[in-house]
Amino acid sequence: MIETREAISEKVVLIGVITQHQNEDKAQEYLDELDFLTITAGGVPVKRFFQKLDKPNPKTFLGSGKLEEVKTYVESHNIGTAIFDDELSPAQLRNIERILDCKILDRTSLILDIFASRAQTSSAKTQVELAQYEYLLPRLTRMWTHLDKQKGGIGMRGPGETEIETDRRIIRNKITLLKKKLATIDKQMSVQRKNRGKLVRVALVGYTNVGKSTLMNLISKSDVFAENKLFATLDTTVRKVVIKNIPFLLTDTVGFIRKLPTQLVESFKSTLDEVREADLLIHVVDISHPNFEDHISSVNKILDEIDSANKPTIMIFNKIDAYTHETIEEDDLVTEKTKAHYTLDDWKKTWLNDLNKEVCFISAVEKNNIEEFKEITYQNVIKIHTKIFPYNNFLY
Repeated sequence: MIETREAISEKVVLIGVITQHQNEDKAQEYLDELDFLTITAGGVPVKRFFQKLDKPNPKTFLGSGKLEEVKTYVESHNIGTAIFDDELSPAQLRNIERILDCKILDRTSLILDIFASRAQTSSAKTQVELAQYEYLLPRLTRMWTHLDKQKGGIGMRGPGETEIETDRRIIRNKITLLKKKLATIDKQMSVQRKNRGKLVRVALVGYTNVGKSTLMNLISKSDVFAENKLFATLDTTVRKVVIKNIPFLLTDTVGFIRKLPTQLVESFKSTLDEVREADLLIHVVDISHPNFEDHISSVNKILDEIDSANKPTIMIFNKIDAYTHETIEEDDLVTEKTKAHYTLDDWKKTWLNDLNKEVCFISAVEKNNIEEFKEITYQNVIKIHTKIFPYNNFLY
């Protein structure tokens, strides 16, 4: 596996852009998430830089004046790393690194680092390694060291082959081998799924850090790793769960995120297959997050990309214990009521009430409304079971 860079312990500056497609509020929101990603990776964000642009500069992402401002700050405050919120091209990486003279990361490389540190099983490690190499291949122009010992001796290089071309060929060979290894793992996991017997399959899906693993631990009495960090769970966990008199299989899957690197979506095919093959989805949402509606849209977008958007779905709004809202005094006739002022009851009367899905508000940590959640899940599993296995029904 590629050696992951040392845990980022130095001070970090975060950089984003405001464009016609991404206003200032959205840019701030994305950098809030980038801040959390940086902390998850072990970094210490100390300052944010924004620039309004029609579109990012193809050579340096930022304009020359803003890049000079960042350079001055980096040099005067001994900053070790600059992290950009968008994926940088190989040319942009090379040019920015030369100007700022510090470590340059983009959102994709940061997420890949976090995934690499979190992967535990052979499957997850292989998937992350493949994504890393596919990200690295077009960016080799800025890395002039060999990534592996050369295989063989005489005849290894073709006529006039340079060091960088050798590195590219080594990486292409590794990508080919990793894809073959993943294909084998996919077959093994497919066989495992087929051997699980005639049980309804339920998959927990949702944005990262919404409480899926905590909920799984609660209703399956298992011990899945759960932590208040992004991507705490990478490896797919499957548990047999029994509610009342009906058993089913419950799967905890990797959390989604906005701007999820395409390399990871492709590499984590076997993980996403658990979602594709599920009979019922439990979409967990962190209702306490101010941008939970955007999170729902991001998850639905990825579900649509993997042809799973139309599956039977239960919407679970978690963390009601952490939900807060702004208040308006009774004699305040000026302040306009916005979503920031909504109580949970207000939210229940909005579009959430019009969803063509079962909806439940819970707190997995405080165990609020868990019995209601179990009942909804039970009724949905029974409904699906009678459709899929009409001649193998349980006595309800």
